[in-house]
Amino acid sequence: MTKTDTLPPIAHPAREEITVEGVLRALADPVRLAIVRQLAATGQEIACGGLTVPVTKSTLTHHLGILRQAGVVAGRQEGTTRFNSLRRNDLDALFPGLLDGVLAAPR
Repeated sequence: MTKTDTLPPIAHPAREEITVEGVLRALADPVRLAIVRQLAATGQEIACGGLTVPVTKSTLTHHLGILRQAGVVAGRQEGTTRFNSLRRNDLDALFPGLLDGVLAAPR
C-alpha cells in the first residue's frame, strides 16, 4: 500500500447488532475495562498509543478489536494512527444505565 492509498473503514457492528451479552463479555476483562474507563473519563477519542494499559502493543490491538466487535468502541484510522472512542450514545440507548453502573463499580 502506498502513501496515497486509503485504508478501508474500520468495521463496527450497527447499533441494532450490539447485544448485552457481547458487551458484558467484552467488559469482563480488566484490561478492556481499563480501556473503557479511560475513554469514558476523557469523553474524546484516544489514539492507541495514548491508552495506558500494562500490555504489549499487539495485545492492546487484540483487546481493542474485541471491544470494537462487541460494539463498545469505535475506531477511526488517520494516517498511521488509530483513534478509539466509546460508543456511549449507542450503549446508553440500547442498555440504559448499564455503562454508568459498570463504570461506577469499584475496581
